[in-house]
Amino acid sequence: MGKSLIPPDNGDDDNVEPVDLKAALEERYLAYALSTIMHRALPDVRDGLKPVHRRIMHAMRLLRLSPDQAYAKCARIVGEVMGKFHPHGDQSIYDALVRLSQDFAVRYPVVDGQGNFGNIDGDNPAAMRYTEARMTDVAMLLLEGITEDAVDFRPTYNEEDEEPIVLPGAFPNLLANGSSGIAVGMATSIPPHNVSELCAAALHLIKYPDATVEELMSQADGEDPLKTKVRGPDFPTGGILVESADAILDAYKTGRGGFRLRARWHVEDQGRGTWIIVVSEIPYQVQKSRLIEKIAELMIAKKLPLLDDVRDESTEDVRLVLEPKSRSVNPDILMESLFKLTELETRFPLNMNVLSNGKVPNVLSLRDVLKEWLEHRKDVLIRRSCHRLSEIERRLEILGGMLIAYLNIDEVIRIIREEDEPKQEMIRRFELTDVQAEAILNMRLRSLRKLEEFEIRKEFEGLTTEKHEIEQLLGSEPKQWQTISWQISEMQKKYAPDTLLGKRRTTFADAPQHDLTDIHHAMIEKEPVTVVVSEKGWLRAMKGHLPDFSALTFKEGDKLKLAFHAETTDRILVLTTGGKFYTIGANSLPGGRGHGEPIRIIVDMENDQDIVTAFVHNPERKLLLSSHVGNGFIVPEAEIIANTRKGKQVMNVKAPDEARHCIPVTGDSVAIIGENRKMLVFPLTEVPELGRGKGVRLQRYKDGGVSDIRVFTMAQGLTWQDASGRSFTRGKLELLEWVGPRATAGRMVPKGFPRSGKFS
Repeated sequence: MGKSLIPPDNGDDDNVEPVDLKAALEERYLAYALSTIMHRALPDVRDGLKPVHRRIMHAMRLLRLSPDQAYAKCARIVGEVMGKFHPHGDQSIYDALVRLSQDFAVRYPVVDGQGNFGNIDGDNPAAMRYTEARMTDVAMLLLEGITEDAVDFRPTYNEEDEEPIVLPGAFPNLLANGSSGIAVGMATSIPPHNVSELCAAALHLIKYPDATVEELMSQADGEDPLKTKVRGPDFPTGGILVESADAILDAYKTGRGGFRLRARWHVEDQGRGTWIIVVSEIPYQVQKSRLIEKIAELMIAKKLPLLDDVRDESTEDVRLVLEPKSRSVNPDILMESLFKLTELETRFPLNMNVLSNGKVPNVLSLRDVLKEWLEHRKDVLIRRSCHRLSEIERRLEILGGMLIAYLNIDEVIRIIREEDEPKQEMIRRFELTDVQAEAILNMRLRSLRKLEEFEIRKEFEGLTTEKHEIEQLLGSEPKQWQTISWQISEMQKKYAPDTLLGKRRTTFADAPQHDLTDIHHAMIEKEPVTVVVSEKGWLRAMKGHLPDFSALTFKEGDKLKLAFHAETTDRILVLTTGGKFYTIGANSLPGGRGHGEPIRIIVDMENDQDIVTAFVHNPERKLLLSSHVGNGFIVPEAEIIANTRKGKQVMNVKAPDEARHCIPVTGDSVAIIGENRKMLVFPLTEVPELGRGKGVRLQRYKDGGVSDIRVFTMAQGLTWQDASGRSFTRGKLELLEWVGPRATAGRMVPKGFPRSGKFS
């Protein structure tokens, strides 16, 4: 009878076991999170590898793919990794293998690839059946001593084989090659570094165990290049770090931070005053083809008006050619605009979140990472020494037995020929161990020559000396650190700054300081526009400088408030009744095909406020602000720029008062008229200059407020226009009866002054 598919039923139970959903989800999600953190996304601080990379290295060692051997098909390596150690998709394993071989992705490749392994343009590698690989010298350093009990092994996923928990790691791989990964609730991002500098820092830490991060990064002028300690990241694609020294130091102290990385470029003279910019190194992990596409898109969108063309002339080396619009273009300003808009400048984050001792995720400082690596090296040294010691003791035991056999060779031959149990007889007769007796019985006849005894004695003495040295090493911590220092020094010489692989590729520089306005202009095509503001707060920018505003159309019930000429590179300042200034780029204003957009869509303006005025920003100018009740002050226009949509509060007003006037300061006197038609003239020096505030009383009223205000030069007189457009000017003597101290009531306006109470 076949196995029943129906669950057993005891009559009163439906065999459903209730489980609390919250508890079940918590348990399962925690298991998933731990698996991701421990076995996928975070590297081990000791060898700098994630499990997939470690398994690839181990499988390649088993396949004997050392640097002096022939290449093997990547499909074979991937099959070995997947079948024995890593029960995941073959493509993910191959992707990891490919990245380990890419000299533009890994600072010190651990895999030597043959075939198409992708390129810096982001093109995919060839399929694994076409490509071949073997290990590099760096991989051999990582594996050094793995057969000498240097590390622990654990069963593989199907328990048919064993894999190393961590590699011996004679190479500071975590910092040298960097790492990045996203786990659950945490991530890691470590840039590559220069091995020679890491070795110098490690040697300093061995000599001074309490050394600080500052000391591990301190540089001495004119020093031996091998003593240059950690200066900062060293990316495989080069580039220029423009981060400040203090920011770099702080990042290494805390284990968190970031580095601004720029492309390397130079100007090439083309003769007759013409020139081009050549980019020879691009930032790390930036795809060259995508970068060029982005620059082309910006040129089409007219956001790079100084750039005429971009070409890719790269062969094995990167060579991007940028042609300026004209020979008069400043190359520095052109590049600054590209740095702001494209990935020619990137920010590489630092988050040294690693598995400390292979178990605990932790964000470590530079000192902590080096310390844990050195502790691992010490542990490996002790384990390898103990392993070698046990091998020597086993060999000495065998050699001791052989010497006894040579001294009594005739008796040994007799026992072997005549005794029924020669092994037991030899053990009894010569007081041998089981191992010694077995070794004597396994000796070949050719070993009976006289010379053999001399060689055995020589080997015995050599091994005894080595055993004594190892015992001294194991018994002395200073000697252990001395040995580790020697190992690190040898590796440092191999990857010295004067070698092709060891030479520093990323250099350091301060980002040049340029006028932000110049850079802003370099990113916008300069074209004339007419800015139109309606009474209901709708904004638009018409192409060209319109000579006549009467033809402008508006939504029903709306009309023109103000219009003025500007350029697309200008910044437009808008003052609201709440005393806030908003800054809007003229290039970002909606076009003039429709009625534009309400200002509240462009900036975060309060619903109960309206536009007072709008004008083109001039940083050299000063403005006189006044509220309805007659408070006012002078503010420099350079200080009222708002960098966000929320605007900048400049004039403090409380309802029902509101900001009413904003006029340029172009004289030495102020004329102010109230709604009561009283005018007051006083010197401009009586008005304070503030960055923000309520201001001072300009004119006093019993009721009402300011009708109009004007700044003028007393020597030239005060001018106003009547309703029919005729101009009237009153000189200094004619204005005497209206001149008075600030904050007084003033006198009734002169005869002929417009009924509107406005100067124009």
